[in-house]
Amino acid sequence: MASPKVAAALAQAGQSPLPAEYQSIIANIQSLSSPDHIAADLVAFADAVLAGNLGVVNTRTLITDLITTLRSLENHDLRIEVGQHVVRAIPTAPLSSSLIEQSAALRDLIATAHEANEDFLNAAKLLAEIPLDSSQRRVPDAEKAAIWIRIVRNYLEVDDSTAAETYLNKLKNVMHTVEDAELNLHFRLSAARIQDSNRQFLQAAKSYHDISFSPAIAEDERLHTLGMAIKCAILAPAGPLRSRGLGQLYKDERSAGLEEHGILEKMFFDRLLTTAEVDKFAQDLAPHQLAKTSDGSTVLAKAVVEHNLLSASRLYSNIGFAELGLLLGLDGDKAEDTTAKMIEQGRLAGSIDQIDRIIWFEGGEASGEKGSGRAEVPVGKEMRRWDGNVQALAEDVERLTDALQAEFPEFVAAQIAV
Repeated sequence: MASPKVAAALAQAGQSPLPAEYQSIIANIQSLSSPDHIAADLVAFADAVLAGNLGVVNTRTLITDLITTLRSLENHDLRIEVGQHVVRAIPTAPLSSSLIEQSAALRDLIATAHEANEDFLNAAKLLAEIPLDSSQRRVPDAEKAAIWIRIVRNYLEVDDSTAAETYLNKLKNVMHTVEDAELNLHFRLSAARIQDSNRQFLQAAKSYHDISFSPAIAEDERLHTLGMAIKCAILAPAGPLRSRGLGQLYKDERSAGLEEHGILEKMFFDRLLTTAEVDKFAQDLAPHQLAKTSDGSTVLAKAVVEHNLLSASRLYSNIGFAELGLLLGLDGDKAEDTTAKMIEQGRLAGSIDQIDRIIWFEGGEASGEKGSGRAEVPVGKEMRRWDGNVQALAEDVERLTDALQAEFPEFVAAQIAV
Protein backbone atom coordinates (compact mmCIF):
# COMPACT_ATOMS: atom_id res chain seq x y z
CA MET A 1 0.00 0.00 0.00
CA ALA A 2 1.24 3.47 -0.92
CA SER A 3 2.34 5.91 1.76
CA PRO A 4 -0.22 8.63 2.75
CA LYS A 5 1.64 11.45 0.95
CA VAL A 6 1.95 9.59 -2.33
CA ALA A 7 -1.60 8.21 -2.10
CA ALA A 8 -2.99 11.72 -1.66
CA ALA A 9 -0.87 13.12 -4.49
CA LEU A 10 -2.01 10.33 -6.83
CA ALA A 11 -5.66 10.91 -5.90
CA GLN A 12 -5.30 14.59 -6.73
CA ALA A 13 -3.46 13.86 -9.99
CA GLY A 14 -6.22 11.46 -11.05
CA GLN A 15 -8.73 14.29 -11.12
CA SER A 16 -6.88 15.98 -13.99
CA PRO A 17 -6.40 14.62 -17.53
CA LEU A 18 -3.03 16.39 -17.74
CA PRO A 19 0.24 14.62 -16.83
CA ALA A 20 1.91 17.52 -14.99
CA GLU A 21 0.98 16.36 -11.49
CA TYR A 22 2.08 12.78 -12.22
CA GLN A 23 5.39 14.13 -13.49
CA SER A 24 5.78 16.11 -10.28
CA ILE A 25 5.17 12.98 -8.19
CA ILE A 26 7.74 10.82 -9.99
CA ALA A 27 10.28 13.66 -10.02
CA ASN A 28 9.96 14.13 -6.24
CA ILE A 29 9.31 10.50 -5.27
CA GLN A 30 12.32 10.30 -2.95
CA SER A 31 11.19 13.29 -0.90
CA LEU A 32 7.53 12.19 -0.86
CA SER A 33 8.30 8.60 0.07
CA SER A 34 10.64 6.75 2.45
CA PRO A 35 12.97 3.76 1.93
CA ASP A 36 10.41 1.45 3.56
CA HIS A 37 7.54 2.59 1.31
CA ILE A 38 9.22 3.54 -1.96
CA ALA A 39 8.58 0.18 -3.65
CA ALA A 40 4.84 0.34 -2.84
CA ASP A 41 4.72 4.00 -3.87
CA LEU A 42 6.30 3.33 -7.26
CA VAL A 43 3.95 0.40 -7.84
CA ALA A 44 0.97 2.62 -6.97
CA PHE A 45 2.27 5.29 -9.36
CA ALA A 46 2.56 2.78 -12.21
CA ASP A 47 -0.92 1.36 -11.57
CA ALA A 48 -2.43 4.87 -11.55
CA VAL A 49 -0.72 5.81 -14.82
CA LEU A 50 -1.65 2.56 -16.59
CA ALA A 51 -5.27 2.74 -15.46
CA GLY A 52 -5.77 6.44 -16.26
CA ASN A 53 -7.02 8.24 -19.34
CA LEU A 54 -3.87 10.20 -20.06
CA GLY A 55 -3.54 9.14 -23.68
CA VAL A 56 -0.82 7.19 -25.48
CA VAL A 57 1.91 9.85 -25.53
CA ASN A 58 1.52 10.87 -21.89
CA THR A 59 1.37 7.26 -20.67
CA ARG A 60 4.54 6.40 -22.57
CA THR A 61 6.30 9.47 -21.17
CA LEU A 62 5.33 8.73 -17.57
CA ILE A 63 6.34 5.03 -17.75
CA THR A 64 9.64 6.15 -19.28
CA ASP A 65 10.07 8.58 -16.35
CA LEU A 66 9.39 5.69 -13.97
CA ILE A 67 12.11 3.61 -15.65
CA THR A 68 14.54 6.54 -15.43
CA THR A 69 13.77 6.88 -11.71
CA LEU A 70 14.38 3.17 -11.14
CA ARG A 71 17.74 3.46 -12.89
CA SER A 72 18.69 6.37 -10.64
CA LEU A 73 17.91 4.37 -7.50
CA GLU A 74 20.91 2.12 -6.84
CA ASN A 75 18.83 -0.72 -5.44
CA HIS A 76 18.73 -3.90 -7.52
CA ASP A 77 16.03 -5.57 -5.44
CA LEU A 78 13.82 -2.48 -5.79
CA ARG A 79 14.29 -2.51 -9.56
CA ILE A 80 13.29 -6.17 -9.68
CA GLU A 81 10.24 -5.81 -7.43
CA VAL A 82 8.78 -2.72 -9.10
CA GLY A 83 9.88 -3.67 -12.60
CA GLN A 84 8.31 -7.12 -12.48
CA HIS A 85 5.02 -5.66 -11.24
CA VAL A 86 4.90 -3.15 -14.09
CA VAL A 87 5.87 -5.77 -16.70
CA ARG A 88 2.97 -7.96 -15.53
CA ALA A 89 0.58 -4.97 -15.43
CA ILE A 90 1.30 -3.60 -18.92
CA PRO A 91 -0.41 -6.42 -20.88
CA THR A 92 -3.69 -5.74 -19.03
CA ALA A 93 -3.52 -1.98 -19.53
CA PRO A 94 -5.80 -0.28 -22.10
CA LEU A 95 -2.80 1.01 -24.09
CA SER A 96 -0.60 -2.08 -23.75
CA SER A 97 0.10 -2.35 -27.50
CA SER A 98 1.61 1.14 -27.44
CA LEU A 99 4.07 0.37 -24.61
CA ILE A 100 6.30 -2.18 -26.36
CA GLU A 101 9.45 -0.02 -26.06
CA GLN A 102 8.81 0.65 -22.37
CA SER A 103 8.15 -3.05 -21.72
CA ALA A 104 11.44 -3.94 -23.44
CA ALA A 105 13.34 -1.30 -21.45
CA LEU A 106 11.88 -2.62 -18.19
CA ARG A 107 12.89 -6.20 -18.97
CA ASP A 108 16.41 -5.02 -19.78
CA LEU A 109 16.55 -3.11 -16.48
CA ILE A 110 15.28 -6.08 -14.45
CA ALA A 111 17.71 -8.44 -16.20
CA THR A 112 20.60 -6.11 -15.37
CA ALA A 113 19.53 -6.18 -11.72
CA HIS A 114 19.38 -10.00 -11.79
CA GLU A 115 22.89 -10.10 -13.30
CA ALA A 116 24.14 -7.81 -10.50
CA ASN A 117 22.62 -10.26 -7.99
CA GLU A 118 24.23 -13.19 -9.90
CA ASP A 119 20.79 -14.61 -10.70
CA PHE A 120 21.86 -15.41 -14.26
CA LEU A 121 19.05 -17.81 -15.11
CA ASN A 122 16.28 -15.28 -14.43
CA ALA A 123 18.30 -12.62 -16.23
CA ALA A 124 18.46 -14.83 -19.34
CA LYS A 125 14.72 -15.53 -19.19
CA LEU A 126 13.85 -11.81 -18.89
CA LEU A 127 16.09 -10.89 -21.82
CA ALA A 128 14.57 -13.68 -23.91
CA GLU A 129 11.14 -12.08 -23.43
CA ILE A 130 12.22 -8.83 -25.13
CA PRO A 131 10.47 -8.68 -28.53
CA LEU A 132 13.12 -8.45 -31.24
CA ASP A 133 11.26 -9.69 -34.32
CA SER A 134 7.94 -7.89 -33.85
CA SER A 135 6.40 -6.00 -36.79
CA GLN A 136 5.57 -3.22 -34.33
CA ARG A 137 9.17 -2.73 -33.25
CA ARG A 138 12.14 -2.65 -35.59
CA VAL A 139 15.38 -3.58 -33.88
CA PRO A 140 18.82 -3.12 -35.53
CA ASP A 141 21.01 -6.21 -35.87
CA ALA A 142 23.59 -4.75 -33.49
CA GLU A 143 20.97 -4.37 -30.75
CA LYS A 144 19.69 -7.91 -31.36
CA ALA A 145 23.23 -9.22 -31.16
CA ALA A 146 23.89 -7.37 -27.89
CA ILE A 147 20.80 -8.92 -26.25
CA TRP A 148 21.40 -12.42 -27.60
CA ILE A 149 25.04 -12.35 -26.48
CA ARG A 150 23.90 -11.41 -22.97
CA ILE A 151 21.46 -14.33 -23.02
CA VAL A 152 24.20 -16.71 -24.17
CA ARG A 153 26.62 -15.54 -21.48
CA ASN A 154 23.97 -15.79 -18.75
CA TYR A 155 23.08 -19.35 -19.75
CA LEU A 156 26.75 -20.27 -19.80
CA GLU A 157 27.11 -18.95 -16.25
CA VAL A 158 24.62 -21.63 -15.13
CA ASP A 159 26.23 -24.29 -17.38
CA ASP A 160 23.22 -24.56 -19.69
CA SER A 161 25.16 -24.87 -22.94
CA THR A 162 22.12 -26.26 -24.80
CA ALA A 163 20.04 -23.10 -24.27
CA ALA A 164 23.13 -20.95 -24.91
CA GLU A 165 23.76 -22.68 -28.22
CA THR A 166 20.19 -21.95 -29.34
CA TYR A 167 20.84 -18.21 -29.11
CA LEU A 168 24.36 -18.56 -30.51
CA ASN A 169 22.80 -20.04 -33.65
CA LYS A 170 20.59 -16.95 -33.91
CA LEU A 171 23.68 -14.78 -33.59
CA LYS A 172 25.34 -16.53 -36.52
CA ASN A 173 22.65 -15.10 -38.79
CA VAL A 174 23.37 -11.46 -37.88
CA MET A 175 27.00 -11.18 -36.75
CA HIS A 176 28.24 -10.65 -40.32
CA THR A 177 26.35 -7.33 -40.32
CA VAL A 178 27.62 -6.19 -36.90
CA GLU A 179 30.75 -4.05 -36.95
CA ASP A 180 31.09 -3.56 -33.20
CA ALA A 181 34.47 -5.11 -32.27
CA GLU A 182 33.44 -5.82 -28.67
CA LEU A 183 30.27 -7.66 -29.72
CA ASN A 184 32.24 -9.73 -32.21
CA LEU A 185 34.78 -10.60 -29.53
CA HIS A 186 32.04 -11.68 -27.11
CA PHE A 187 30.48 -13.76 -29.89
CA ARG A 188 33.75 -15.60 -30.56
CA LEU A 189 34.39 -16.10 -26.86
CA SER A 190 30.85 -17.42 -26.32
CA ALA A 191 31.28 -19.85 -29.21
CA ALA A 192 34.54 -21.11 -27.66
CA ARG A 193 32.90 -21.54 -24.25
CA ILE A 194 30.05 -23.55 -25.79
CA GLN A 195 32.53 -25.78 -27.62
CA ASP A 196 34.33 -26.22 -24.31
CA SER A 197 31.09 -27.06 -22.45
CA ASN A 198 30.10 -29.55 -25.19
CA ARG A 199 33.50 -31.25 -24.84
CA GLN A 200 34.56 -30.25 -28.34
CA PHE A 201 37.96 -29.59 -26.87
CA LEU A 202 40.04 -29.42 -30.04
CA GLN A 203 37.74 -26.81 -31.61
CA ALA A 204 37.57 -24.91 -28.31
CA ALA A 205 41.37 -24.90 -28.00
CA LYS A 206 41.73 -23.39 -31.47
CA SER A 207 39.02 -20.80 -30.80
CA TYR A 208 40.56 -19.77 -27.46
CA HIS A 209 44.02 -19.59 -29.03
CA ASP A 210 42.80 -17.32 -31.83
CA ILE A 211 41.07 -15.04 -29.31
CA SER A 212 44.25 -14.83 -27.21
CA PHE A 213 45.84 -12.75 -30.00
CA SER A 214 43.04 -10.18 -30.00
CA PRO A 215 44.27 -6.64 -29.23
CA ALA A 216 40.75 -5.77 -28.01
CA ILE A 217 41.37 -7.45 -24.63
CA ALA A 218 43.93 -6.72 -21.93
CA GLU A 219 47.20 -8.63 -21.70
CA ASP A 220 46.20 -10.61 -18.61
CA GLU A 221 42.94 -11.61 -20.31
CA ARG A 222 44.85 -12.77 -23.39
CA LEU A 223 47.07 -14.94 -21.20
CA HIS A 224 44.02 -16.33 -19.38
CA THR A 225 42.46 -17.23 -22.74
CA LEU A 226 45.71 -18.87 -23.83
CA GLY A 227 45.62 -20.91 -20.61
CA MET A 228 42.06 -22.03 -21.47
CA ALA A 229 43.30 -23.10 -24.90
CA ILE A 230 46.03 -25.23 -23.32
CA LYS A 231 43.57 -26.86 -20.90
CA CYS A 232 41.20 -27.76 -23.73
CA ALA A 233 44.02 -29.14 -25.87
CA ILE A 234 45.19 -31.33 -22.99
CA LEU A 235 41.65 -32.65 -22.47
CA ALA A 236 41.16 -33.42 -26.17
CA PRO A 237 41.29 -37.05 -27.41
CA ALA A 238 44.88 -38.17 -28.00
CA GLY A 239 45.87 -38.47 -31.64
CA PRO A 240 47.48 -36.60 -34.55
CA LEU A 241 44.98 -33.72 -34.47
CA ARG A 242 45.64 -33.06 -30.80
CA SER A 243 49.39 -33.38 -31.39
CA ARG A 244 49.21 -30.60 -33.96
CA GLY A 245 47.17 -28.45 -31.58
CA LEU A 246 49.64 -29.04 -28.75
CA GLY A 247 52.48 -28.15 -31.12
CA GLN A 248 50.97 -24.76 -31.97
CA LEU A 249 50.43 -23.95 -28.30
CA TYR A 250 53.90 -25.15 -27.24
CA LYS A 251 55.54 -23.01 -29.92
CA ASP A 252 53.63 -19.94 -28.68
CA GLU A 253 56.31 -18.13 -26.68
CA ARG A 254 53.73 -16.83 -24.19
CA SER A 255 52.87 -20.33 -22.96
CA ALA A 256 56.25 -20.70 -21.21
CA GLY A 257 55.11 -18.29 -18.49
CA LEU A 258 51.87 -20.13 -17.68
CA GLU A 259 51.30 -22.73 -14.97
CA GLU A 260 50.01 -25.17 -17.58
CA HIS A 261 53.31 -25.13 -19.47
CA GLY A 262 54.82 -28.09 -17.59
CA ILE A 263 52.08 -30.56 -18.47
CA LEU A 264 51.82 -29.07 -21.98
CA GLU A 265 55.51 -29.77 -22.56
CA LYS A 266 55.26 -33.38 -21.37
CA MET A 267 52.24 -34.01 -23.56
CA PHE A 268 53.84 -32.38 -26.58
CA PHE A 269 56.91 -34.63 -26.25
CA ASP A 270 54.73 -37.71 -25.56
CA ARG A 271 56.09 -38.26 -22.06
CA LEU A 272 54.22 -40.28 -19.47
CA LEU A 273 52.26 -38.23 -16.92
CA THR A 274 52.40 -38.95 -13.20
CA THR A 275 49.44 -38.94 -10.83
CA ALA A 276 50.81 -35.92 -8.95
CA GLU A 277 51.05 -33.87 -12.15
CA VAL A 278 47.51 -34.78 -13.16
CA ASP A 279 46.10 -33.95 -9.70
CA LYS A 280 47.78 -30.55 -9.72
CA PHE A 281 46.41 -29.79 -13.19
CA ALA A 282 42.88 -30.86 -12.15
CA GLN A 283 42.73 -28.21 -9.41
CA ASP A 284 42.21 -25.41 -11.94
CA LEU A 285 39.67 -27.15 -14.17
CA ALA A 286 36.01 -26.19 -14.46
CA PRO A 287 33.32 -28.64 -13.25
CA HIS A 288 32.30 -29.68 -16.78
CA GLN A 289 35.94 -30.49 -17.54
CA LEU A 290 35.94 -32.93 -14.63
CA ALA A 291 32.53 -34.44 -15.44
CA LYS A 292 32.15 -38.19 -15.81
CA THR A 293 31.87 -39.79 -19.23
CA SER A 294 29.60 -42.68 -20.24
CA ASP A 295 32.11 -45.28 -19.06
CA GLY A 296 32.29 -43.79 -15.55
CA SER A 297 35.71 -42.13 -15.86
CA THR A 298 36.22 -38.38 -15.85
CA VAL A 299 37.06 -36.34 -18.95
CA LEU A 300 40.52 -35.67 -17.54
CA ALA A 301 41.17 -39.30 -16.57
CA LYS A 302 40.21 -40.48 -20.04
CA ALA A 303 42.46 -37.90 -21.69
CA VAL A 304 45.40 -38.89 -19.48
CA VAL A 305 44.93 -42.62 -20.13
CA GLU A 306 44.85 -42.06 -23.88
CA HIS A 307 47.91 -39.81 -23.71
CA ASN A 308 49.89 -42.33 -21.64
CA LEU A 309 48.87 -45.07 -24.08
CA LEU A 310 50.21 -42.97 -26.94
CA SER A 311 53.40 -42.37 -24.94
CA ALA A 312 53.75 -46.12 -24.36
CA SER A 313 53.54 -46.68 -28.11
CA ARG A 314 56.67 -44.53 -28.45
CA LEU A 315 58.54 -46.63 -25.87
CA TYR A 316 57.52 -50.18 -26.81
CA SER A 317 57.19 -52.10 -30.05
CA ASN A 318 54.81 -54.49 -28.29
CA ILE A 319 53.38 -55.01 -24.81
CA GLY A 320 51.01 -57.43 -23.11
CA PHE A 321 47.50 -56.46 -22.04
CA ALA A 322 48.23 -56.86 -18.34
CA GLU A 323 51.51 -54.94 -18.49
CA LEU A 324 49.88 -52.08 -20.41
CA GLY A 325 47.02 -52.00 -17.93
CA LEU A 326 49.51 -51.73 -15.07
CA LEU A 327 51.20 -48.83 -16.85
CA LEU A 328 47.89 -47.02 -17.44
CA GLY A 329 46.29 -47.81 -14.09
CA LEU A 330 43.63 -50.05 -15.69
CA ASP A 331 42.89 -53.75 -15.84
CA GLY A 332 44.10 -55.65 -18.89
CA ASP A 333 40.71 -55.88 -20.62
CA LYS A 334 40.08 -52.16 -20.22
CA ALA A 335 43.54 -51.40 -21.62
CA GLU A 336 42.78 -53.60 -24.63
CA ASP A 337 39.42 -51.91 -25.17
CA THR A 338 40.93 -48.41 -25.03
CA THR A 339 43.69 -49.41 -27.45
CA ALA A 340 41.21 -50.98 -29.87
CA LYS A 341 39.09 -47.83 -29.95
CA MET A 342 42.10 -45.60 -30.62
CA ILE A 343 43.34 -47.88 -33.41
CA GLU A 344 39.87 -48.08 -34.98
CA GLN A 345 39.50 -44.28 -34.86
CA GLY A 346 42.85 -43.76 -36.53
CA ARG A 347 44.42 -42.14 -33.46
CA LEU A 348 46.97 -44.90 -32.80
CA ALA A 349 48.90 -47.04 -35.31
CA GLY A 350 49.11 -50.66 -34.28
CA SER A 351 47.37 -54.03 -34.10
CA ILE A 352 46.14 -56.44 -31.43
CA ASP A 353 46.94 -60.12 -31.10
CA GLN A 354 44.05 -61.34 -28.96
CA ILE A 355 45.31 -64.93 -28.87
CA ASP A 356 48.66 -64.08 -27.31
CA ARG A 357 47.14 -60.97 -25.61
CA ILE A 358 49.78 -58.65 -27.06
CA ILE A 359 49.49 -55.18 -28.56
CA TRP A 360 51.87 -54.37 -31.40
CA PHE A 361 52.68 -50.70 -31.94
CA GLU A 362 53.60 -49.28 -35.32
CA GLY A 363 56.18 -46.51 -35.14
CA GLY A 364 55.26 -43.05 -36.37
CA GLU A 365 52.08 -40.99 -36.37
CA ALA A 366 48.65 -42.42 -37.02
CA SER A 367 46.71 -41.03 -39.98
CA GLY A 368 43.80 -39.63 -37.95
CA GLU A 369 41.29 -41.23 -40.31
CA LYS A 370 38.74 -43.65 -38.89
CA GLY A 371 39.60 -47.28 -39.55
CA SER A 372 43.15 -46.48 -40.72
CA GLY A 373 45.07 -47.00 -37.50
CA ARG A 374 45.72 -50.71 -37.93
CA ALA A 375 49.34 -51.43 -38.71
CA GLU A 376 50.72 -54.25 -40.82
CA VAL A 377 50.53 -57.75 -39.43
CA PRO A 378 53.62 -58.02 -37.18
CA VAL A 379 54.81 -61.35 -38.66
CA GLY A 380 54.62 -60.05 -42.23
CA LYS A 381 56.39 -56.87 -41.26
CA GLU A 382 59.21 -58.75 -39.52
CA MET A 383 59.64 -61.10 -42.50
CA ARG A 384 60.02 -58.17 -44.87
CA ARG A 385 62.54 -56.59 -42.51
CA TRP A 386 64.46 -59.93 -42.40
CA ASP A 387 64.45 -60.17 -46.22
CA GLY A 388 65.77 -56.63 -46.45
CA ASN A 389 68.61 -57.39 -44.03
CA VAL A 390 69.60 -60.57 -45.94
CA GLN A 391 69.60 -58.67 -49.23
CA ALA A 392 71.77 -55.92 -47.74
CA LEU A 393 74.24 -58.51 -46.39
CA ALA A 394 74.45 -60.26 -49.75
CA GLU A 395 75.15 -56.96 -51.50
CA ASP A 396 77.90 -56.14 -48.98
CA VAL A 397 79.55 -59.57 -49.56
CA GLU A 398 79.42 -59.07 -53.34
CA ARG A 399 81.02 -55.62 -53.08
CA LEU A 400 83.76 -57.05 -50.84
CA THR A 401 84.45 -59.89 -53.30
CA ASP A 402 84.71 -57.47 -56.22
CA ALA A 403 87.15 -55.32 -54.26
CA LEU A 404 89.34 -58.35 -53.39
CA GLN A 405 89.33 -59.55 -56.98
CA ALA A 406 90.46 -56.18 -58.23
CA GLU A 407 93.27 -55.96 -55.65
CA PHE A 408 94.33 -59.65 -55.34
CA PRO A 409 93.16 -61.52 -58.47
CA GLU A 410 95.47 -64.55 -57.94
CA PHE A 411 94.29 -65.04 -54.36
CA VAL A 412 90.68 -64.85 -55.34
CA ALA A 413 91.19 -67.29 -58.26
CA ALA A 414 92.86 -69.79 -55.97
CA GLN A 415 90.31 -69.51 -53.14
CA ILE A 416 86.96 -69.00 -54.82
CA ALA A 417 84.72 -72.01 -55.10
CA VAL A 418 82.91 -72.42 -58.39
